[in-house]
Parts: sequence; C-alpha cells; structure tokens
Amino acid sequence: MQTDASWAAQFPDLYAPGHWAWGELDVQFTVEQPPDELISNVHVICRAAGGIVVCGNDLGWRFLPGGTREPGETIEQLVRRELVEEAGARLTGPLTWLGGHRADHRRPSPYRPHLPHPLSYWAVFVADVVVDQAPTNPADGEQVTEVLVLPPGEAAAWLEDSPDGVKGPVVRLAQAMGLV
Repeated sequence: MQTDASWAAQFPDLYAPGHWAWGELDVQFTVEQPPDELISNVHVICRAAGGIVVCGNDLGWRFLPGGTREPGETIEQLVRRELVEEAGARLTGPLTWLGGHRADHRRPSPYRPHLPHPLSYWAVFVADVVVDQAPTNPADGEQVTEVLVLPPGEAAAWLEDSPDGVKGPVVRLAQAMGLV
C-alpha cells in the first residue's frame, strides 16, 4: 500500500494544504483513515453500470454524492441517506476507504453542535451502487438538478469544472489506486 508521501508526489494539487474560506477550514488530504467519530462529512465515488455517478445542483456546483453527518448516524447510514437524497442511488456493496481531507476549523464552535470540532475529516469512500430513482431533494438540502453516470476520466474532468475543483483529483486518485 502506498503512503501519503508517494501519492502526494503523483497528486501534488490534491495534497497541497488548502483553505476552504466558505467553511473557515484549513485542509490537508490524506489516505490515513481516522476514527469514525472524527468524520463529519462523507462523499462517495459511486461505481454504477457505465461509470461513476456525479451530480449537479441548481447553483451550478458539480459534486460526488455525499453530505454532513446527522446526530447518532453511522457512516453507512449517512452514505445510504445521502445517496438517495442526491443521486437516487442505492448502495449495493461495502464501502471502501479512499481518503479524506483533514479539516482544522477556525470557527470557535462547530457548524452543528454534534459534529467534531476543532478537528474533523471530510471522508471519501468508493462503493458500488444502482441508480434507480430520482433524487429525493429534501427541502433543507441542496437541490440536485442533474445526475450523470460518466466513465471515470470524464467524471473527473466534469468535476474539475466546479468552483472548488477538489473532487476531480479524488476520482483520479481512485483510478490510480485501481478502485474505479
């Protein structure tokens, strides 16, 4: 298994320390898996017939399905809920850890009281899914307007054309790891 140092040499932009101003977070990507209780957010590289599931919303954002953990929710429960809400997808296999962004919060308190603070992780898993309905788009969530299944290279390129541009390199890492 390769280490962060070897992956960073291949994916310097992904591994470059960053700052997500919208969340007041200093971030650093890692393939080291943290304890579950430090994971606040999850995104999933969904392997479906024909490729990778990607989503777009009414604000023009392009992303992998995923979201923020609710109180008492396990990682698998979080993934199952978000897949239905954002992609109309159903988990059909186990979750495989890929990596995540370690997030050091600059805010004095967490975004939501139940979330880890001042350190949390924005995790990325890989999993097999079936897309078999429209996204449920709950009123308190983002409004997904597009769900596509694209070959991995096209999915990465499509995701890179988004304001944060961080999920395209994650898909490319999954390709390099042989997970997609």
